[in-house]
Amino acid sequence: MNFEGIDEIINFRSNDPSKILGLHKLDNKYAVLSYLPLAEEAYVKINNNKYKMENLKDKMFCYISDDEINDYKIIYIDESRYENEIYDLYNFKTTVSDYDIFLYKSGKLYQSYKTFGAHKIKINNISGTRFVLWAPNAVAVSLTGNFNHWITGMNPMTDVNNSGIWELFVPDIKENEYYKFALKLPDGRINVRTDPFAFYTEKRPRTASIVTNIEYEWHDNPWLDQRNNMNCHKALSIYEVHLGSWKKNNNEFLNYKDLAGELIKYLKNLDFNYIELMPLMEYPLDISWGYQVINYFAPTSRYGKPEDLMYLIDKMHENNIGVIIDWVPAHFPDDEYGLSMYDGTHLYDYSDPSIGKTPDWGTNVFDFGKNEVRSFLISSAMYWLDFYHFDGIRVDAVTLMIYRDFNRSKWIPNIYGGNTNLEAISLLKEFNNIVHKTFNGVITVAEESSTFNGITKKTNENGIGFDYKWNLGWMHDTLNFFSIDPLYRKFNINLITFTVSYAFSEKYILPISHDEVVYGKKSLFSKMPGDSNNKFNNLKLFFSYMFSYPGKKLLFMGNEFGQIEEWDVLNQLHWEELSGNRKLLINMLKDLNDAYKKYDELSYYDNSYDGFEWVDFNDKDDTVISFMRKYRDHEILCIFNFTPVARENYNIGVNKYSYYDEIFNSDLKIYGGSDIKNYNIHSYERYIHNRKYSIEITLPPLSGLYLRCRNE
Repeated sequence: MNFEGIDEIINFRSNDPSKILGLHKLDNKYAVLSYLPLAEEAYVKINNNKYKMENLKDKMFCYISDDEINDYKIIYIDESRYENEIYDLYNFKTTVSDYDIFLYKSGKLYQSYKTFGAHKIKINNISGTRFVLWAPNAVAVSLTGNFNHWITGMNPMTDVNNSGIWELFVPDIKENEYYKFALKLPDGRINVRTDPFAFYTEKRPRTASIVTNIEYEWHDNPWLDQRNNMNCHKALSIYEVHLGSWKKNNNEFLNYKDLAGELIKYLKNLDFNYIELMPLMEYPLDISWGYQVINYFAPTSRYGKPEDLMYLIDKMHENNIGVIIDWVPAHFPDDEYGLSMYDGTHLYDYSDPSIGKTPDWGTNVFDFGKNEVRSFLISSAMYWLDFYHFDGIRVDAVTLMIYRDFNRSKWIPNIYGGNTNLEAISLLKEFNNIVHKTFNGVITVAEESSTFNGITKKTNENGIGFDYKWNLGWMHDTLNFFSIDPLYRKFNINLITFTVSYAFSEKYILPISHDEVVYGKKSLFSKMPGDSNNKFNNLKLFFSYMFSYPGKKLLFMGNEFGQIEEWDVLNQLHWEELSGNRKLLINMLKDLNDAYKKYDELSYYDNSYDGFEWVDFNDKDDTVISFMRKYRDHEILCIFNFTPVARENYNIGVNKYSYYDEIFNSDLKIYGGSDIKNYNIHSYERYIHNRKYSIEITLPPLSGLYLRCRNE
């Protein structure tokens, strides 16, 4: 008999192994061919009878029968004389549909995680795992793992209809089995790589993907129903967390489940209603903070299993806390087991380094115009929202995505000669459209540092479609102002008054994020001028100003209690400092969160001039500013004294003849202040600040006051 093609299997060069391996009818005979590199001898088992196979060449075994063969198994004896009984993998037809292939290649397979990766399925009533991979430039691909002693080429995969999408079904593969893909390149080299769609992986420094059948019984339907119907954007107060350094146990990572209990208690005490988790997609390097992702569908195993993360999110929802995930679709690292040069080509990234390599980080920029990459990236976002019930996605490094000249001296213009990446802009619009169409109540947030217009405009209004953008301009200007000695703030008050000129150009979140308290930038507490007591007073003033200023709120962990040292990703927060004034600071922040949620004036029109009105920004000598936050016919007067000098008999113009109740004062004794208060404040007729009425109050030193009109 003629067995053409067996050398392609032995030399690992076949893209359609089922043409050679498995059961075939040849010259009116039936032949079973099996490539068994581990076998010393092999048999075909038919109806409990064993028939010896001939070793044709280099462990290519064959059995020929005159009788028709239907059901059978392969038995091989390895060098330890252990008898292995297996199904013949090459009698199972491929299952990936032409439609899925079409959609993936069109950039429209938005739930490609249901097709790609390792999935437990049944074929012909036989349970097993189907592996699917995109690698169009590979000559051959094989599955490797513990089950085949990591032997390259032993379990070759099939290129389905020459699409570049490879499939293999392996019966009886075990849960938690380790695996990778081996790719034969045109030049003969072999890449052994992670599964880009792996749903779980080994803990670093090990890098294997893990077969997992994720099962979790959710209990958050009440939350999801509420999220779908509520105005979850009104009073958004976010606590940003890096799970690995929030808290540890003897310098070891806590499990997602352990973190759930402690974090929820802490968040409820502070009254944050959202938590933002820094990237949890599997990554190799701790000090990257998670922003150099390898596995875009696998939660990092540093903190436990996928079900453990689901438990954390479920418990957050049971306690009415939304969960936002950081997502990094801009770039990926060069680690040799990851996406870089995956099939010997720039499969996932731009091939030209002037656009495909980040100058600062040395990472690879995704090719946003390649349809398969678009399917991959949008599916990643959809996966976390669908499978893990996240309530929002914060997209990292949007500026890098939308500008071709971002931090580059040499760059390639777009087809119109401009500096924007039209493909990335198109992808971001599509991402926002699909997310908002599919998931009610989910928010999308852009970390974007330029003046690009329309980040938060709807896509049908020529915008990008995000719900919110981080207001990095406000953050930089405000922190610069607060770092100045109060004696000299009057010369720099424009740093904070100017921010209002762009406060409503987008829908903003005010971020005091991890980026501002690391790499020598000092902690938020240490940025404040003066001795320890003045630093506390300035920090209280800062929080008071932040929570009254238009925009949603985000605060990075440790800032809430005034940690002295800047953030260290390798160690937990300095919980030992949490006493005295720092506990009082937490109490004040809780009250600010309460006020922000309670009073619509402070939150409802966060993104519109309808909710903001300057009263006075010209008192440079006293270094005092004041403005109104408004909702319908209600208003709150917000006054800030940026100096350590109390201002008695201070006059401020108001809109109404009424009582003004002091609903917040950062100088109260319960917050560690001097306890200067104002009682029975009633306006009277005196024209000031272009208003018919005014009030006279005492401004405590370095303090913020909120006075609410009674509407009598």
